[in-house]
Parts: sequence; structure tokens; C-alpha cells
Amino acid sequence: MGKRPSSNKRDRAGQPQNSAVFCQITSALRSPCCTILESIHDGVFTIDLDKRIMSLNHAAEVITGFKAEETIGQYCFDVFRANICEKNCALDQTLSTGIPQVNLPALIISKSGVQKPINISTAVLKNERGEIIGGVETFRDLSELEELRRQVSRDFTPEDIVGRHPRIREILSFLPDIGESESPVLIEGPTGSGKELIARAIHYLSPRRKGPFVAVNCAALPDSLLESELFGYKKGAFTGATRDKAGRFSMANKGTLFLDEICSTSTAFQADLLRVLEEGEFVPLGDTKPTKTDFRVVAATNRDIKGMIEEGTFREDLYYRLNVVKINLPPLRDRKEDIPLLVEHFIRRFNLIKGRSIEGITPAALSFLMDYSFPGNIRELENTIEYAFIYCKGTLIDTQHLPRDLVEGASIDHPLTDQESEEARKIKAILDQYPQDRPKAARVLGMSRTTLWRKMKKYGLLKP
Repeated sequence: MGKRPSSNKRDRAGQPQNSAVFCQITSALRSPCCTILESIHDGVFTIDLDKRIMSLNHAAEVITGFKAEETIGQYCFDVFRANICEKNCALDQTLSTGIPQVNLPALIISKSGVQKPINISTAVLKNERGEIIGGVETFRDLSELEELRRQVSRDFTPEDIVGRHPRIREILSFLPDIGESESPVLIEGPTGSGKELIARAIHYLSPRRKGPFVAVNCAALPDSLLESELFGYKKGAFTGATRDKAGRFSMANKGTLFLDEICSTSTAFQADLLRVLEEGEFVPLGDTKPTKTDFRVVAATNRDIKGMIEEGTFREDLYYRLNVVKINLPPLRDRKEDIPLLVEHFIRRFNLIKGRSIEGITPAALSFLMDYSFPGNIRELENTIEYAFIYCKGTLIDTQHLPRDLVEGASIDHPLTDQESEEARKIKAILDQYPQDRPKAARVLGMSRTTLWRKMKKYGLLKP
């Protein structure tokens, strides 16, 4: 909004000493219209001609995070911190021209520092004599709509990557640099650990973000079909080729090509792929002329490629061509502190998609999930929560709403790994040292009392 307007004299409460305008507005707000304003989901605030806030409805309080009593008499741009305030203020334009503004896109920063997408509409505020005494602005929080749009379009951003595990935080801290680098990226991690989500975030952060993101699951296609899928073909190239078809190499031009499960391809196909990556061109099946392409490659694997190189099942030269930047994603069993965050994330997501209002998960169900090993990683957890949405008719997901095979399978005793056995011995030794002081035992072990109780339950250290 630029310069602050020259203000009339005001009293200590921030109201005009000549309070005629204030009285006119507040009088209007005592009418039945005020009840309507308080009941709608759109935020509404009014300002006087000095751009000081005169009223703020409940929805505006929720969206901005400011209480009405905090804002009355304050400049609107000090409260309603939008990215259009300084240079393209909608209220400025309306007050100067008298022309309403409708559904202008903007971003605001709430009191807690959260950025929210909104749309804005403005109009002049007049008294009974038709004199302009201020302005009114309505705005709608589009956060949920934007989240739903991203889920439907799979246009994921780094904000969709959930986790506090040190490895995840380290990856997130470097993602902007990786995105800007344009270098090939190799993502290693077990099935279901979120490799495609990382690949999409890299694309979103890259100079190619406005280009296409083209994903290919190499494990889903045999070499012959994979070749035609990536290279494309000309009409008549083989029986059934009744028309030209563009391959994924062409489709990914000026964008990002994501090759998932690259480890499943043959060495012959790997040689063809290497040639495309090195020369930036390829020949569609049935054609004789090379076609130029310009894409960034991000590859992913759930296997140890170095071991495959030793076995002779993966080309070393392709490995080094792809392995300019490597990202290692840990399995979910190694980042269990992220399970509550992921559960909350998936509940919020499925509430949006399915139009539900599930509030959370019971401690018993969460404890079960924390104890489960999740061989399918984050994808299995996501499927588990989606399953629970089908069977949960209340507001909280409980153990009875989880998949039966998961619950029954987890009840079977499994042998502990060497790492688990060592942890169990360490916990038992500390508990023996502090048998009557479990909080101190937890502090010595460097974990919370809840985590200690959960691990005691897991390792059979709870006394009956």
C-alpha cells in the first residue's frame, strides 16, 4: 500500500476523535446483516477513509489469526498482510475509482506466519446519504482448495514431504539446490518410501517447473514395450503401428523425465538410454532421422545398483551418468518418529478428498502403527489410513478400523534383528539400574517416556 495515509486525529483507542464515521459503521453492524456476516465462511473487514480497520468478522479472525479487538483502529495493511498491499492494493483502487474488484488472487501471511492463498473482492462503503465513508473487503481462504488441486493433479511441492527424521530434514534442506542444479539425480530407497514424491519436488524446484513431468515405471514394461514407450514410433514401424506415436523422450522435452525402478531394465536397453542421455537425441522406431530432445533425468531404484554392477546386470557407465546427485531415502521402520506426522497428513488429505471430518487417531491405534514394521513403507501406511476411512464411522480411527490382515499378521511373533536385540539388551540394562524410576531411565536412554513404554512393550519388558 506504499505510503500511509494522512490520518485524522485519533484518541488513545485508535478511533477518530470525530467519531461520526465510526458510529455510522458500527450502527450498521448492529443490524441483522451483522449476524449474517458472523455466520459466513468468507472473511470480511471494513475500513474508514484512513484505511483503519473498523470491523472484522469471525471468519476473518480465523483466516488471519488476529482477534477483532486486536485490529480495530489498526491500518489494514498491518493486519491483512497480502502480497498485493504495497503496489496493487485492491481497496486503494476501489476507493479511488468507486469500481469494485472481484475475485483477485493474492497471498497473505497469517499472524502465526503461515502463508495462505486467498481471493479478494472489494467495494465502497456508503452511509444512508450515499456518501462514501470507507471500504469493505471480503476474502476466501483457498488453502484447502489448493491442497485438493495438488492432490488431484499430483503437483506436489516440498511442503508435501512430511518428516522430522534427521535424514529427511537433510534432504529437504538440499532440495532447492538440487532442483536448481539441472544435474541428473539418482534416488535410492525401498518400495513405497516416497521416491516419486521427491522426484516431483525436484521438478517443482527446478528451472523446468513450467515444463512437463513425465514418469515411467520401467518395471511395469518388458524391454520391447519400454523401448517403444520411450522412443516412440512411426506409422508402420511394426504390426499394429497404425499411426505415429510420440515417445516419453519427446513428451519430456523442456521438462523432467522420471525413470522409476531403472534397475529392472536390461543392459541392452541401458546402452540405448545412455546414448540418448549423452547425445541429447534419439531415433523413433521405424524412422531414420534423429530427433532432438532436452530433458532432465531423475532415476529411482529400490535395489543396490553397485551390487548389480558387480553382478554384471547394470552398466557401470550408465550408473555414473545418473549418479551425479544421489538421494538415499530411509525405510519407514528407521524413521518411526515420523509416523504420527504422516498419519495426521494422510487424515487431512483423505478428509479433503472424501469430504469427511475425521479428527484423528486413538492412542491405541497409533501405538500399534508405531510398533508395526511397515514393509511397504509410506505407501502401506497411506493405504492403511485410506482403508480406515472406509470402516471408521465416527471421528477417531481406532485399532478395529485398521486392516485385519495387518493386525493379525503383526500379532505373530517375529524374531528380532541384531539391531533390535542390542536395543532390547540396552533398555533392559538401564531399567535394571533404575527399576523404580522409569522417567530417569528414559532420560538416560535419550527417549521420551512414551517411546520407552512402547519399546518395553515391543521387547516384552513390561511386567505383568
